[in-house]
Amino acid sequence: MKQGKVFVISGPSGVGKGTVCRLLMEKYPFLAGTTVSVTTRSPRPGEVDGVHYYFRSEEAFDEMVKQGLFLETVDKFTYRYGTLFSEVERILAEGKNVILEIEMKGGKNVKARIPEAVLIFILPPSLEALTERIVGRGSETEEEIRRRQSEVEEEFDQADGYEYFVVNDVLEDAVEKVKSIILAEGMKDSLASVKKNYFGRN
Repeated sequence: MKQGKVFVISGPSGVGKGTVCRLLMEKYPFLAGTTVSVTTRSPRPGEVDGVHYYFRSEEAFDEMVKQGLFLETVDKFTYRYGTLFSEVERILAEGKNVILEIEMKGGKNVKARIPEAVLIFILPPSLEALTERIVGRGSETEEEIRRRQSEVEEEFDQADGYEYFVVNDVLEDAVEKVKSIILAEGMKDSLASVKKNYFGRN
């Protein structure tokens, strides 16, 4: 069974990376599995513990860090997020790809620990459009919106090292582009591996 790959999907807050991931998995569930991250923030309306996130207290999060349960963690806008090793290992053990929707710092941590991980950066069609999306969500206060705007350039600077850049202008087009990246990466192989599969030798 061929080993799956880890795909990290990142981008500025409000760019729609979560929507891209959700629609991608709805349309093409065979492409990959998704993990459930741990966060210290409170659930938003409609979010369910164990489905959208594992919602945990600061104390519980600290204990999980001490136990070495995380592949990566990141502090973002006063909250903390983490990807569990067990979630990634579970999906890879099934021979499936893994999609991680995480921030850029977390993505680089994953790349350091899993060099073969593929990093994909989702871009807004413009900075003005990004601001409109953040305001339109209605889940942030004015102070939080201003803070997010001031940190956008810093977030872009953190994208150094990402290998693919996808503009989320038309949602369906962005989903198809990410799908193409995953399929193309899945076709990469070494000559030695191909010869072994076809001829039983290196």
